[in-house]
Order: sequence, then C-alpha cells, then structure tokens
Amino acid sequence: MFNSLSDRLTATFKNLRGKGRLSEADVDATIREIRRALLDADVALPVVRAFTGRIRERALSEEVSGALNPGQQVVKIVNDELVGILGGQTRRLTFAKRPPTVIMLAGLQGAGKTTLAGKLAHWLKSEGHRPMLVAADLQRPNAVNQLQIVGERAGAFVYAPEPGNGVGNPVQVATESLEVAKSKLHDVVIVDTAGRLGIDEELMQQAADIRTAVNPDEVLFVIDAMIGQDAVKTAEAFLEGVDFTGVVLSKLDGDSRGGAALSVAEVTGKPIMFASTGESMKDFEQFHPDRMADRILDMGDILTLIEQAEKNFDEKETAKLQKKVEAGEDFDLNDFLTQMSGLKKMGSMKKMLGMMPGMSQYKDQLENFDEREVDRVEAIVRSMTPAERTNPKILNGSRRARIAKGAGTTVTAVNQLMERFTQAQKMMRGMTRGGGMPGMGGGGGMPAMPGMGGMPGGGANRKKKAGAKKGRKGGKSGNPAKRAQEAQALQDKKDGKTKDPVGSAFGGVDLGKDEEFDPTNLPKGFGGMFPGGKK
Repeated sequence: MFNSLSDRLTATFKNLRGKGRLSEADVDATIREIRRALLDADVALPVVRAFTGRIRERALSEEVSGALNPGQQVVKIVNDELVGILGGQTRRLTFAKRPPTVIMLAGLQGAGKTTLAGKLAHWLKSEGHRPMLVAADLQRPNAVNQLQIVGERAGAFVYAPEPGNGVGNPVQVATESLEVAKSKLHDVVIVDTAGRLGIDEELMQQAADIRTAVNPDEVLFVIDAMIGQDAVKTAEAFLEGVDFTGVVLSKLDGDSRGGAALSVAEVTGKPIMFASTGESMKDFEQFHPDRMADRILDMGDILTLIEQAEKNFDEKETAKLQKKVEAGEDFDLNDFLTQMSGLKKMGSMKKMLGMMPGMSQYKDQLENFDEREVDRVEAIVRSMTPAERTNPKILNGSRRARIAKGAGTTVTAVNQLMERFTQAQKMMRGMTRGGGMPGMGGGGGMPAMPGMGGMPGGGANRKKKAGAKKGRKGGKSGNPAKRAQEAQALQDKKDGKTKDPVGSAFGGVDLGKDEEFDPTNLPKGFGGMFPGGKK
C-alpha cells in the first residue's frame, strides 16, 4: 500500500544524513519533497498543508538546531506527525457493560463491508468472544447468501431471517437480532448494512434508522483504502448522516497510493480502528498509528511480528524445545517441522518480512520471493524417515536422492536445506535459551531459505562474514585486550565452564564467535519473541 510513499520519503531523508547543521534551505527542500510525496499518494490537500506546516515549524526550531544529529531529528519529527494524522493513539473497541455489544457497519457498496464483517467476527473469536453476524443488507443481490458463506468461513453464527434481494425490512431484522443474540448467548452482534454506489438520501436514512433501532456501541465506517481523494468527501457525508465512531480501512494490501489512510482520521477526527490487509480471514488487524508510521518510514513493525508469533507458536512445543536445548540435546528435523508449522500459521512470508526494519533496500528480492518455498522445504523434510529426521547425519547420497525424488525436487535443493539446517543446529547449541523467532536470517534479515543466500541471513552473506575473519593471524584479534578475552574464553571452554552458542530455529541471529545471545537483554519489545526475554 505505502511502498511508493515510503520509497519517496526514505530517499528524501538520505539527503539529510551526515549534515551537522540544517539550513533553512535544507529544511525547505525536504518539506517540498515531502509535500510532493504526499500529494502523489492522494493525500487530501488540506491535510498535506497542515502536516508540512507543522513539520516546517518544528524543523526550524531549537528542537532540530540544537540536536547532535539534525537529520535524524527531522525523521523523528516526521514520524511524530505521521502518528498524529493517523489518529495518535490506538483506539480499541468499546464493549457494552451488559452484553450483547452491538457493532454496526456502514459504507458504500463495494467497500468490502460483508467480507470485513466476517473478518471482524473471526478476530473477535480469537479474542475470546462469541460474535453473531446479522444480514441487514437486503437490497444488494445475493448479499445475504454472501454473508452466510463468509460467516461459515469465520466460524460465526449468521442471523438471516429474510432472503434479501429486495425482500424484507432491514430495520426489523436488526432489531430482532438483539433478542436472538441474548437467547443464544452471543456477546457481540455485528450488523451488516446496505450500501450504494454513491451517497444518496435513501442510503443515509436507512443507516440512520438502523442506528436508532439498535443503539450500537460502535458504528464503524468501512472505506476502500484505494479510492484516493474521494475518501474524504465520502467520510464527511457518512459522518454527517450516520455519525460513525471509528474507521475501518479495507483493501489495504492494494497497489494504490494510500491517501485515504492519511486523510480520513485527520479530516473527520475519528480514529482508524482496524485494517483489512488481504483475502484470508486472518488478514485483519488492529490499527496502530505508531506502527503504521514506522512502516511508512521503513522502520519496520517488530511489535506486530511479535504478537503474531505469540499467537501462532505453540507454547508447549516451544517449552519442550527449550528443555531439550538446555539438556544439551541436538535440535533435529522434527523440531524444525514444528517451527515450520508455526511459521506457516503466521501467514504470508512477504508480509512478515516486510515488517522488518530497512526492508525497502531488499524490495526486489522480497517481490521475487516465492511463497511456495516454505512448502517445498516442508515437503523435503516430510519425505524423510523418522530415523533420518532424528539423526540427519545418516543422510548419505542415496538417501538424499530418494528424498529428492519423494519431494519432487532436486538433490541440490536437499543439500542446500541440510547446509542451512546444519548452520541452525550449530547456533542452537550455543544459545542459552531456545524457541526464538523461526526463519529469521542473520541480524534479523530475510529468511535463511534455499535460494535466498544473497540476502541478510542467507548463505552468501555468511560466506562474506567468514571471509572477513580470515585476515586475523591464527584467528586471533589484533587488539591485546580482545586477545586476552579470547584466551580466557578458550580456557573456560576447556575447563567446561561454558557451552557452545545456540541460534533460533532455522537461520537464527548471527552471533559471530565473540558474542553470546542473551534474550533477556534485547531492546524493549523484541525480547518478547524469546522465552525469558523482556517485552
């Protein structure tokens, strides 16, 4: 969604790097580029003017002139202001003190209300609620049938007493649904209302009548994030006609420029609460203004990545692997399969990798990454016998040929996988705590998967690092203090006082030979990805 805007802003900030002092001309040039980037992204003109005005004022103040690194200070200012126009703080759903909580969806036809109703129900189920969907869109052809299909996919009950297609009273259906929800013990009611291709009096009147009848706790305005400048006009009309309490952005995974997301919250004063980011029921997330601002500025979204990992990785299996590593047992391919399963549950690898900081420089490689690579790797491992998974050392040439044939791949691919696995095994022996984020390459980069060696965490990258150490005479540091430290570490190892380092499940953090991984001492937010780490 924000690729173009992110690229433009990142390129703009590169011009500020290394400058000990920023002149007014430097600031004006930066503001001019930011303005162009925002306008190209279809952000509403009043929002652009207010946004760049605040940045210019702060950039010319003592806040920047007195900073040790004025370029970084300007980036921080832009980040702060982006968070502001995206709504400031994360706004969560308001639940009724006495169930059921009623959530009404409103928006134009084609905005994705019906699909989003199912995604919201699926998300609420994962949060421990019992949602019920209400088919109150009785105008659009097959809208009721579509909601029933979506509800089935989401695993939610659908109340649909009328066939729709122009038959039935939507206000009556919405009113009756509250008693049905109470009788069936559903604590959340999601009312899917009708839309129109354009704004008209009939649409607004029906939405207003439903709101009056059910007195919803939340009215969510669903808007297509790809409609650009029209987003502002549509949002203002619905604000006046229905008075919504929050905004939901649908189709945020589209290839448009994303101006709606940067305009709606600022113009209406209503927070963006959720975002739909794909076709799957799981492609739905709480909207965090600060995290979205970080994504736009290519700073990544580690917190969302952590949350997804915590939801999808089995705590019992992670604890089991941790005990195994602490007992000195080797990480085997059965453990790897377990980690792969959690990785697949997290969804698209491209999306996950896109949340890593600084990924814009690997955009081309990321686009070319084949999502089926994970399935191919899993097929190779599943083609092995239980004995081969437990003890990979027995994999000779004939066994590898049989595995390649069974997985429908080549022996080369099997060899690449085993090379990566051997590297992961070595790291697992050295980490004092296991169960980290699987699939991450060296330094938290791209996944250490076959065919991706040239990226951070891949084989080519490791070869460069290995080659860089060849310059040391006898493998020793040129620093006397460092040499003494290495000698002491070697002696401790001989005396059995230390253990070899362990890495994460597959690829791992590249620790080098002189660093010990300590998940309890990671930056705030990142440590939650490891047992015992600080969140």
